[in-house]
Amino acid sequence: TPGNANASEQLKEHISKVGLGNPNVQATVEGDKVTVTGEVASQEEKEKILLAVGNIAGVGSVDDQITVTGAATLVAAKFVVVEKGDTLSAISLRVYGDANKYQKIFDANKPMLKDVNKIYPGQSLRIPE
Repeated sequence: TPGNANASEQLKEHISKVGLGNPNVQATVEGDKVTVTGEVASQEEKEKILLAVGNIAGVGSVDDQITVTGAATLVAAKFVVVEKGDTLSAISLRVYGDANKYQKIFDANKPMLKDVNKIYPGQSLRIPE
């Protein structure tokens, strides 16, 4: 459908706008489900693209069909969904047992996160080892 093609372009624009460049991925939309296909160079890039798409309002689920072409030396990161009242320090305390490691989480979610204080409930974040 023409609306679907438009949604795909909007998703690619969003991926580019959050600072992930213009990766070789395509997105198709069916209802609130987005299927992302294509190739990226790293597991980290793949995770960031999936997060960027999944954090768009109205997207219920993301079907990951992305192939990683680079060396798969990275272990897939863990993910955390931000809860009401969460801060990066609180999440850091929960996952690492140390509130002061919040910068590690912030860095792992750049460029989607621009400010350590601007996270919202329902947002998914990458948690590096």
